[in-house]
Amino acid sequence: MTYASAVDRLFALASELAGPPRKYRLEEMRQLCEALGHPERRFASVLIAGTNGKGSTAALLASILTAAGYRTGLYTSPHLEQVNERIRISNTSGILEPIPDEPFSDAFAKVEAAAVTLQHNGLLPAPPSFFEAVTATAFVAFAQARIDVAVLEVGMGGRLDATNVVDPLLSVITDISLDHMEYLGATIDAIAREKAGILRPNGILVTLPQHPSANHVLGEVAMSLNARGVNAAAYIPYLNPTHTGPRNHYTLNVLDESVDVDLPLAGSHQQRNLALAIAAAVELRNQYSYKITAAEIARGIRATQWPARLERIQHDTHADILIDVAHNPAGAWALRSALSHFDPPPPSMTLVFSCLRDKALGEMAQILFPAFDRVVLTTVPSPRAVSLEDLRAAATAAQIQAVEASHPEQALDLALELTPHTGLVVIAGSVYLAGALRKKAMRA
Repeated sequence: MTYASAVDRLFALASELAGPPRKYRLEEMRQLCEALGHPERRFASVLIAGTNGKGSTAALLASILTAAGYRTGLYTSPHLEQVNERIRISNTSGILEPIPDEPFSDAFAKVEAAAVTLQHNGLLPAPPSFFEAVTATAFVAFAQARIDVAVLEVGMGGRLDATNVVDPLLSVITDISLDHMEYLGATIDAIAREKAGILRPNGILVTLPQHPSANHVLGEVAMSLNARGVNAAAYIPYLNPTHTGPRNHYTLNVLDESVDVDLPLAGSHQQRNLALAIAAAVELRNQYSYKITAAEIARGIRATQWPARLERIQHDTHADILIDVAHNPAGAWALRSALSHFDPPPPSMTLVFSCLRDKALGEMAQILFPAFDRVVLTTVPSPRAVSLEDLRAAATAAQIQAVEASHPEQALDLALELTPHTGLVVIAGSVYLAGALRKKAMRA
């Protein structure tokens, strides 16, 4: 099977978020893993759930483990440009790279064959979903690569997520806010309870103080399971950090040593994600004898690559372009806060915006649109894309006179045309929008 055919067959599978909600049961994912020889049991794992920051936290922890010399797998979602970006494995040079096309297609072929056999025998009521198939593909690829440890970002929720078939060494939960409410519940309490589904009896929960309702639920579930809670707050800087360009730069005490933190991910919210990653690394060292030093933690932080998170692309002939995957109100506030701390502030800013129809469009528009001198609305390449009509209505409700473009690339061209060369063009609102425009922004 070629990579192109594997991708075509994969995208032909049903999406969890397209159409009416499907009832998921972990038993079906467990059956698929059993048919594959339980690849998920052939490596240690860390599960990371939450609403915002789980991908950044996962990337940071995986980079730290790689710097410590462990062959590390990183599984994240969604992808920006190519589906195999979701599955990364550290190479001999200590770099986390997307799995090459051939190993990806080989692993997927095994998953597809196992699923077809299970359906034929009446053990699966339907083909696996897109996310279930990619997750199983990651498990197979990680097992074949003989990795030491996998850092797994939960896709949505936690309790019924396909990644939750592993037996994690640690369960990490990042900040929780309202998102995917039609699937996870309409309150912070309900969503937190779904996220807490990744905890294990007598396990370890790494988290941070956050919304009181989330704190209450996480504490309640942890106590019921006799899980030990680890507060990562010790690794958040208490003094204002300095900034070297877009990076967070400050000093922390880690493993009784002073560590110079040079974090390439911009925005103060990334300090919380990093705190969780450091706390998780320390727990792996202290509880499971992972050989991780303070110097390796610092080196892993510096080496972290996680594109489209306040990623600024500088240009000489026109305005700089900043790409961010903010796709819900919490992400929108984080983006707006980061922009307010730019020094010097851009003299003029243009927003290129779109999102999916199941997102809180009206709230994001109220948060972001007034912060810009002009807004360009467009659609994203997804069957779940919000319509230009709905975008226009959201701009009107936010009392913003926006302009429109029918395609993302046209929207970016228009934004660059309208923005002074000393200004800043910001692309935000959807991972799909960031993925559609990142290559063009790099070469613009």
